Amino acid sequence: MRKYEVTFIAHPDLDGEAFKALNEQVQGWVSNAGGKIEKTDVWGKRKLAYPIKKQAEGQYVLLHAEMDPASCAELERQFRLQESVMRFLIVAVDED
Repeated sequence: MRKYEVTFIAHPDLDGEAFKALNEQVQGWVSNAGGKIEKTDVWGKRKLAYPIKKQAEGQYVLLHAEMDPASCAELERQFRLQESVMRFLIVAVDED
């Protein structure tokens, strides 16, 4: 198991309940792959550096997770299928 930082930007028009459901869904993807979420950091709505899908803002979430490296591909696939996620990034964290 390795440590990862999973960051995603959700569509800014999601209401509070839909955003919370999306966040729980993403955490479920990690849990179903045998990983665990160590920390969830919701940054909230922020202005984007450039427009994405004709949107100037997005709702940012940072997850600190521990999961198997093989499950990253499945997590990426799930992100790509989710229309309310505008961008995502999965980065392995050095354990030094």
